[in-house]
Amino acid sequence: MSMIGQLKYVPLRAEYLDQVLEIERVSFPTPWSKQSFLSELHDNSMAYYIVCMLDEKVIGYGGMWIILDEAHITNVAVHPEHRGKRIGQGIIFYLISKALSLGVCRMTLEVRPSNLSAIKLYQRMGFQAAGRRKGYYTDTKEDAIIMWKTLICDNIIRDFSEKEGMECPDTKMKSN
Repeated sequence: MSMIGQLKYVPLRAEYLDQVLEIERVSFPTPWSKQSFLSELHDNSMAYYIVCMLDEKVIGYGGMWIILDEAHITNVAVHPEHRGKRIGQGIIFYLISKALSLGVCRMTLEVRPSNLSAIKLYQRMGFQAAGRRKGYYTDTKEDAIIMWKTLICDNIIRDFSEKEGMECPDTKMKSN
């Protein structure tokens, strides 16, 4: 499980898209297109995407939409060579941290029932199944499990913690 080099999380930029698209292709039955990612980056003011880099190479990415006080995780993927090394967990922690910094109180996502490793990860991170969307994935007609997480520190608690010099658990990872 050891890695040589240092992980860093940075906002997704167009220059990283070819590497992100490669991870997308090996991770999903129906990958997003380059145009879909470009639209998210340039046309969607609610979108926030990051990449996880190791020695200047993209090894994972994740994204979310911020809608008022909620965040919707749109996608998380890790290159197969780096799975099982907690990269996905780090990406989700980073997204949670960013969401908290923007005043988000709850996060949601959809996951395929067949994606057992992702479900286990989301459960370990405090997401709970709340329902199903029948036939959500158009490529396979597979349902989606809807999962939600209430973030530990709401704005009032976070503001009090900062004022009192305390550190709130979900805000330990600061964004760039």
